[in-house]
This record gives sequence, C-alpha cells and structure tokens, in this order.
Amino acid sequence: MTVKVAGRRPVMPAPLARRERTVLKAAHGTRIDELAWLRDDERAAPDVLAHLRAENEYTDAYFRPLAGTVQALTAEMRSRIREDDQSVPVFERGYWYYVRYEAGAEYPIHARRKGTLESAEEIVLDVSLLAAGNEHYSLGSIEISDDNRLVAYTEDTVGRLEYTLRVREIATGEDQGVAISPVEDDVGWAADSRTVLYVLKHPDTLLGHVVRAHRLGSDPASDRVLYEEPDDSYFLGVYRGRSGRYLYLVLASTVSTEYRVARADDPALAFAVVLPRRRDLEYHVDDRDGRFLLLLNEEAPNFRLVEAPVATVTDRSTWTELVAHRADVLLSGIDAFETFLVLSERVATGPRLRVLTGAGDDGRLLTARGPAGALGLDDNPDFAARTLRYVETTPTWPDAVYELALQGGEPRLLKQDEVPGVDLSRYVTEFGYATAPDGVRIPVTTVRLADRDASVPAPLYQTAYGAYGIASDATFSVTRLSLIDRGFVVAIAHVRGGQELGRAWYDAGRLLNKENSARDFVAVTRHLVASGAIDATRCFGAGGSAGGLLMAMVANRSPEDYLGLVLHVPFVDVLTSMLDEDLPLTSNEYDEWGDPREAAHYAAIAAYSPLDNVAPRPYPAQYVTAGLWDGQVPYWEPAKWVQRVREASTREVPVLLRINLEAGHGGLSGRYARLTEIAEEYAFVLDLAGGLD
Repeated sequence: MTVKVAGRRPVMPAPLARRERTVLKAAHGTRIDELAWLRDDERAAPDVLAHLRAENEYTDAYFRPLAGTVQALTAEMRSRIREDDQSVPVFERGYWYYVRYEAGAEYPIHARRKGTLESAEEIVLDVSLLAAGNEHYSLGSIEISDDNRLVAYTEDTVGRLEYTLRVREIATGEDQGVAISPVEDDVGWAADSRTVLYVLKHPDTLLGHVVRAHRLGSDPASDRVLYEEPDDSYFLGVYRGRSGRYLYLVLASTVSTEYRVARADDPALAFAVVLPRRRDLEYHVDDRDGRFLLLLNEEAPNFRLVEAPVATVTDRSTWTELVAHRADVLLSGIDAFETFLVLSERVATGPRLRVLTGAGDDGRLLTARGPAGALGLDDNPDFAARTLRYVETTPTWPDAVYELALQGGEPRLLKQDEVPGVDLSRYVTEFGYATAPDGVRIPVTTVRLADRDASVPAPLYQTAYGAYGIASDATFSVTRLSLIDRGFVVAIAHVRGGQELGRAWYDAGRLLNKENSARDFVAVTRHLVASGAIDATRCFGAGGSAGGLLMAMVANRSPEDYLGLVLHVPFVDVLTSMLDEDLPLTSNEYDEWGDPREAAHYAAIAAYSPLDNVAPRPYPAQYVTAGLWDGQVPYWEPAKWVQRVREASTREVPVLLRINLEAGHGGLSGRYARLTEIAEEYAFVLDLAGGLD
C-alpha cells in the first residue's frame, strides 16, 4: 500500500515486515503468527529497531505536508495553558504544600512554606532538575517524613513503570544515598522518620511482589522483608493512612481484595490481615478513633459501608452498618477524617460526593453542575481538618477547587483552572442515551459549539475506554477544544466494561461479555448519526490501551461506520498475550479478559481478539501509537496490527504507526511535549475530515 497525504499525493511505500512462520500452540487451538519475530524483550535487535524506525519515517512522510497544521495546533493548545500556574496550598503537619510551574517549564516545582503562606519558600523537589538529561521522566509518589525533614520519592526515567526509590533532605537538597529499583511508585514512612516502606517489583512480570523496609543509612541488600505475595494475580501496594496511625498493604486482583495493617509506630512493623481474601470479596479500609471503616461488596454488589472496632474487625457480629447497599448508586470510595466521613458515589451522570457528619443522617450531597460532570476529592492530608477540599469539572467547566466548611454554609471557590483566550460560554454539554442491539440504554455525553448550525451534520470524534471498571467521566479537556472549534462534536461513550452504572455495568463488559463494549460504541455512533446531528461520512473513534483494543474491535466489527480511528498503545494481540504467563500483567488479568487455558474463555477471546480477526474489509484510516519501553502493552502488538490491517484492507487509506523509541505506555512526559503528540493526532483527523479550519 502507498500512503497518500493532503492533496492525495502518493509518498512512499509502506514498510513491509518480513514474514517468518511461527506456530503458536495452545491446549485449545493452534495458530500461525508470521510476525512473531517483531517481539524483542531486550529492545535491541537491529532488524526490529530498523523496522520500527522505518515505520516512523513512513509516518513522518505522511505528516510532512501537514507540518503547518501540527505546529498551529500545538501553539493553539499551548496558548490555552497558563504558563506560571500554582495549585491551592494544602496544610499538613505545620506546613503549607503546593505545586507550581514556572513559565516555559515542562515540569513542576513541589514546594512548601512553614506556618504561614508569607514565610520563606522551601523547595521540596524541582522536577525539571530531576528530569534534566532524560528523554522521559515521571515522578511517582512524594512522601514527607513525620519530622518534616526528609522527602521520599519514586522516579521513572524510561516509561516502563519501573521506579527508583530515592530520599533527600529537604533543607539542603542532599541525597541520602538511597537508590532502590525496580519498585512500584508508592511508598510509606514509618513513624520513626528513619524507615521507609516500598514494594519491590519482579524483574520479569513487573509485578510488585515483596514489601520491604529500608532503614536510612543501611545497605538496601539487608532491607527487612515485611511481606511477600506468592500469587501473581494480585497487585501489591503500600501507603500510610490519613490518620497516620497505620501503614496499609493492599493486595488487589480483579475480583478480590485483602488489606494488611501495621501500627506506624510499631518497630516490628507486624502486619495483620483485616479481612482474609476470598474470591468475589472486594473491600476498602480506612480508620478513625480505634475503628475500621469497611466499604465492601459482601451481599452488596454496589458496596455498603460498615464500621467495626479494630480489635474485632473479623467478627461480623461487631459490625455496625452505616450506609446500606443501593441498587442505583455505586459506593466507590470512603475517606475518613476526625469528625466526618466522605463517600464517593457514582450515578449515570458521573461521580459525586456525600459528606457524613453524624450517625443516622443522609449527609450533604455534592454534585457537579450541568447534565454531566465529575466531582472528586482534592488533596486533603490533614486528618483533623474541619473543612473539605474537592474538585468539580464538566466538559465545559475547567477543574475548580472548592472548600466546604463542615459547620455549614455554601462551598467557597478557591481556584478554577484558567483557559486563556477562551470564552467557555461558546460550548454546550448534552447528556443522553443510545440503544444497544440487545436493548440496553448506553449513556453518552456530547460537547459542541453552542451556535453550531444544527441543520448541517457535524463531524464526530468519539472516545471510550470500557474496561477494568474504569468510568469514562465527562471532564474538561483543553486540547479537545481545538476539534470542537473546528466544528466537531466530541462524544464520550459510557460503554459497558466501565463502572458508570455500577458493578453490573462492569461485569456486562468483561470476560464472556467483552464484545458488548464494541457493540455499545457502534450503537452510540449510529444513534448520533440517526439524530441528524452527525455526518455519517466523517465519524472518528479514539481510545487508548484497553480503549485501543476497543477501537480495534470496532475496526473489525464495523469498519464502514468510521472514516478514521485513533488507537493509542492498543492491546490488540489478546489471545497470544493472555497465553503467555511470562508477560507483565498476564496472570492477574485472567478475570478481566478471560483465562485461555479454559476452553470457553479461549473461544471467547479468539472471537474478539483484534489480531485474530483481521480479514479483508474496508478498514478505516488509522493512527496507531506505541512505546518501545511500554511494560503494559508491548510495542510489538500495535506493530503487528498495523502490518496486518494494511495487508487486509480493501480500502486505500493511511494506516500509520507512530512509535516513541524513548517512552513507554504514557508517551512523552512533559506538559508541553505531549501537546505535539496530540496535535499530530488531531492533524490526522482534521485532514481526513476535509482540512477543517
């Protein structure tokens, strides 16, 4: 296939990967993969790297005539970001902490002031200095010791989520000689301010599997092992609770949770199980006043809240139910403070908060404005606080931080993100439902220009995720304004596989029900076209990771419904990956995608796995991204997908692969650098849609 660019001018032949017959044998079937050689776990094979560079050169050639569009979009999006921004300061143990950006800086400065905001600034971490010399830099956790003297932090300089733990003295900036890797991003200080807990990653699976305690000044090789998880279907994390009394280990699989707790001031750091794990029991723990608060799904698919004395938490006869199960509301989180509780809830139109200040009351309900939006807690580290910080956002309302006084009164706006040069009244959010083939109503949020001529069907840019119970919330996006300003309607399809309508909504889009996610996505597109608002010839879909899998399923299922698709780091070789227990994340995702060692699951995955279902079809144009160092979706999956689609497509369209040879799953890490990636995607969409101005 020869790619065409703006003006429909042929450029160069697409890269053609050689074919080598590889037989993939499994208990329930045998397949042939002629592109298996593209997998190189070391990311160093000359022939593989040469092919990936050829893909980038091919993509470069496509975008060369669109360079002006990419530059204009990048500049436009950057102009809408305040350069010298600063977060609202939060109080913790005598200091006000905040994050600020200096004009032109890619990365922020984490700083604090002692006692009052008028005192001298202390730099906790200058991320621009930490990132210097690295193509990629991601800061994980930042945790301050109880004596306020030290900061423990984790950093990733590759993009593979393999973090290094470091500790430095805040006043002097002096490194304390700690460099432990690979670890998870989360850490927790013990109360002695000398011991820091971390989770060591397995070098092959990249799963956190061992919790260790490092004593400052000691040899990391002698770090005490506090816990080792033998079951690699569980994620493992560590953190210090808001009350400061306990350190928590959380072990979570798709359908099971187990918490272990230790007193933060216990020199032995002896962890005890809160509730022992069992299949289909999920729970979250918080603490206050000698009692544990348990948010759990026992006899409650959408969860309920109970309270129990710490000493007798495993004795269910000592539990007191605080909030009962509700079929129409998902309880998604609990945060305990000294004098109040905050429940995170989810309904069809988005997440909301409920503040409980006394036993037996329904609490105060906080919701986002407009037909759809999201409400969530801001940073609230002070356990003794008498106020609550939260963030509100909608597709037409940038993130706004509010403070609610618990003694009463209306919330006070502390800060709203600025969008320079933009009149937000020009945009309208709408919420409605489409109907899936099985009759289920699928929520959809749309954003458009308020004065758009409704008699002229608009191009559509539709997104979704649809996995892991992660909801696609209707939040503000400064970058998507560049599409809306050019006449697009942007839609968020709340497909099954997320958790927008409770746990049942998630279960209806995983395992044997996975194909519902793709059916829902297409149903939303067809509903919007049938309404007359959308031009059927200019529909685009976009998704990343599991959302990229969704786009690939849509490409196989309904290629004629879309002019173009965007697949960011797409998980497309599902059957091969789920059969390979040596790959990161495989074994702990059997309950999400299915366990292909079982015949029924093998057949279900084979039916939807995108690479196993490529066939001669009029595929839409595609812009596909990958990261060489991606530890979640390895680069060879999108590389193989692009090759097979080009070969099979009966429609002459561009199928492009943009692979970042320096980054992992999240792409570029700087706040401005990533705008160029987004601008290239939008230039691709705009060019196909007809070069909209």
